[in-house]
Formats: sequence, structure tokens, C-alpha cells
Amino acid sequence: MSHTFYITASYLITFGLIAFAVLWTWLDGRARQKELKALEAAGIRRRSSVKPDGAQR
Repeated sequence: MSHTFYITASYLITFGLIAFAVLWTWLDGRARQKELKALEAAGIRRRSSVKPDGAQR
């Protein structure tokens, strides 16, 4: 085997792992958004969305 094989294999493995991490993060973000929408539809609100009177951010 040549060095080219090992270099190509390492690039492919690295690309695969990065693609997997990006895909996993994207799918997890979509799942969390669905959970937030379900909670908001059930009447549960985020604490950060409610501002007390006179409070400034």
C-alpha cells in the first residue's frame, strides 16, 4: 500500500466524522425546536420571554 491510500483514507474518515457531527447537531436542533413549539402550544412559556414591569434588557 502507498502513502496515498493512508492519506485518502484519513481524509475520508475525517470528512465522514465531521459530516456526522454536523448532521447530528442539525437534527438535534430540529428536535429541540419541535419540543419548544409543543411546550409553547401547551401554554408553557420561556422565562426569558416574560419581562417584569420596568425591567430593561
